[in-house]
Amino acid sequence: MLAFLWNLGAFILALGILVTVHEYGHFWVARKAGVKVQRFSIGFGKPLFKWYDRLGTEYVIALIPLGGYVKMLDERVEEVSAQERHLSFNAKPVGARIAIVAAGPIANFLFAIVALALMYVVGVQSVKPVVGEVTPQSRAAFAGLQQYDLIQEINQQPVHDWQEVMFALMSALGEQNLNVKVQDSQGRIAYRDLDITGWKLDQQDVPPTESLGMTPYRPAITLTIAQVGQDSAAKQAGIEVGDKILALNNQNITQWQQLVDVVQASPNIAINITVERDGQRLDITAIPTRQPAGNGAEHGVLGVAPSLEKWPSQYIETRHFGPLDSIVLGTQKTWELIALSFDMIGNLLTGQVSVKNLSGPVGIAVGAGNSVSYGLVAFLSFLALISVNLGVFNLLPLPVLDGGHLMYYLIELIRKKPVSEKTQELGFKVGAMLLLALTCFALMNDVARL
Repeated sequence: MLAFLWNLGAFILALGILVTVHEYGHFWVARKAGVKVQRFSIGFGKPLFKWYDRLGTEYVIALIPLGGYVKMLDERVEEVSAQERHLSFNAKPVGARIAIVAAGPIANFLFAIVALALMYVVGVQSVKPVVGEVTPQSRAAFAGLQQYDLIQEINQQPVHDWQEVMFALMSALGEQNLNVKVQDSQGRIAYRDLDITGWKLDQQDVPPTESLGMTPYRPAITLTIAQVGQDSAAKQAGIEVGDKILALNNQNITQWQQLVDVVQASPNIAINITVERDGQRLDITAIPTRQPAGNGAEHGVLGVAPSLEKWPSQYIETRHFGPLDSIVLGTQKTWELIALSFDMIGNLLTGQVSVKNLSGPVGIAVGAGNSVSYGLVAFLSFLALISVNLGVFNLLPLPVLDGGHLMYYLIELIRKKPVSEKTQELGFKVGAMLLLALTCFALMNDVARL
């Protein structure tokens, strides 16, 4: 329950920031273009707080925090007096309308630059992309990648952490070869050519690295307990953080996986766990709870997580940049994210990426909660990523989105007359149905991940 509330709070905070930025873009340009703004709302439904400025604009924070809107004076929506007609949105030249509509996504892109620049100023601590394991007979194995290889470049593009590796791999979808520069465990530089002909991300939640046959290096798992879940079988049995598992059912164990195997095979069956606590051996009886495991099967769950050995110091990198360099890097990174987002949309349409990888509000909420837990830098990075995605999503040519409005206005600019109201109304209905279907599909993916 606590995790749910944490994720929900982080989601509301992140979405509130990004929606405010997006809508403020529309608001600011509308004001500059001489359009009367009647309401600036963050959220929908019943107003929780509201106030007015000297120009009569109503500012609202509403009950349902799932978006927002800017309401402008518009003759297509309501009757406008002759005295105020020059202040209405529809009375402005098509260029001004295009600027107002485009300002929302542009504001999201500018926010991403600021967030990333601030992240670089604060300092970015990251884990170097060192290969942990290589799957036999995989693309990575055939290319000669080996355990402990440090990935330095992908297709001549420098990479500093696993996130940059993931983005570089996704950008290469549809290509035939991937050139990877690595430094092996002896410090020698080598170049590996991966054959990625026909490579697709067609499995749900399988990262690009794993689908190519390599996993990131992680410190070894110990037998010491790092977390004990609330109301878990371990908590009820008296297992504590810091306990070291020595034996199960009087059989000594040396690997965490041995504990996992025994627990999963023992739903609602008592097991004897020998632990070391403060230098003493203790025997604890625990009864793993029964949980579904898919395909109608069930397995036992104890509710504990292990600690890991410390990261080798040479695998951790901290980078600090000055204000000017941070702005340049933030701009470059934002541009790369925009390009990658459009690439992913194209790959979804061509089948290079499975629609099973789409995430909805639940997935975003979990990501927001995790990023807040990791600290300011992680949260800024998350905000920048979601802000870019929000901007790109709103540029899709669906009539209910900014991109759909821009499409109509560009047609009007070319034809010298607006698209007929009947055509626009039909487009809005079709766009709304497509958007609803996409949202439902993303939500189903979220539920499947729970």
